[in-house]
Amino acid sequence: MTDTVLTNARILLPDGLIHGSILIRQGVVVDVSTGPAPRDALDCDRDLILPGLVELHTDNLERHIEPRPKVDWPHRAAILAHDGELAACGITTVFDALRLGSDNDPEGELGEYARQLADDILDLRAEGALRIDHRIHLRAEVCSVTLMAELDRFGPEDGVGIVSLMDHTPGQRQFRDIDKLRAYVIGKRGLSEEGFQAKIAAEQALGERVRDSHEAATVAACRRYGATLASHDDTTAEQVMASHAFGARLAEFPTTHEAAEACRAHGIAVMMGAPNLIRGGSHSGNVAARALAEADLLDIVSSDYVPAALLMAGLMLGDLWDDLARGMATVSANPAASVGLRDRGLIAPGMRADLIRVRRLDGGARVRGTWVQGQRVG
Repeated sequence: MTDTVLTNARILLPDGLIHGSILIRQGVVVDVSTGPAPRDALDCDRDLILPGLVELHTDNLERHIEPRPKVDWPHRAAILAHDGELAACGITTVFDALRLGSDNDPEGELGEYARQLADDILDLRAEGALRIDHRIHLRAEVCSVTLMAELDRFGPEDGVGIVSLMDHTPGQRQFRDIDKLRAYVIGKRGLSEEGFQAKIAAEQALGERVRDSHEAATVAACRRYGATLASHDDTTAEQVMASHAFGARLAEFPTTHEAAEACRAHGIAVMMGAPNLIRGGSHSGNVAARALAEADLLDIVSSDYVPAALLMAGLMLGDLWDDLARGMATVSANPAASVGLRDRGLIAPGMRADLIRVRRLDGGARVRGTWVQGQRVG
């Protein structure tokens, strides 16, 4: 394998920008220097070279497998399209979020899909068909009749990286504001008020019946897989204390300032959604990501449902904090470290050559190149 040199670039190191070159050999950064580069180096025209983005929680694959309601797109084709989209957005490592159970299916009528989709992802990865590094994130919907059986379909051999404890029961966490839930559900699904009330009652009854046993089963499964446990939508300090007791190391989208402060006190990394940050607030009426950033309570950003938002968010936080390295760490080094990936997320000798070339534009940024282990994939 020949060496690759990127030169005439503004390279983001952990302590700031330098103008220089990066030497890549056998998929690894070998040297970062400000000296002269070889004649065959790739001239980056003073573009930014940033660490590849690390995405921990994205629903984007679900959008590809169901591009319209009740349309089941061929899964391998959907995975490949999703993979290409992420590479184009500068994401070089992704934990694909796969739903176990459902938050709107108290009778267990929706089909299971996570096991088969995980198999397709793992098969494509083994075939070398994917551009970026794909890993598995299981979103365990605690109040679901199918959860226990679906957890049993996975084991340590699957390399599950993250398990998140999800509880979307109406009246608490993300959906504690029933009026906002009403507007969302009736608008999206066309339910009548009577149908909405019946849905609320059924889901709340299911939650009361299964919550405790399903939480315990999910935590046990996470330990069996060897995965990182994440809480989801913690709202109160008491809920954060419970997450900490379960062994959670990552808090996905805490809904209040109180919960974020409790996470910090218990050593749990706080992750917020990039759409929340970019739009200026939560679509569910929860705490604004910017408010947590301004209070120094934001560690990690996820693209959630907009892959292109991840780079935008890292750059936006860099501007907010007047520290580009700190802002970009929320979408690279911090998420990687939170799940035990110590070989990526920053640019330094010995690290994976997962890199992106970026040019900032008014109102955004353009990804002009993506490299995964030194191979250009976008």
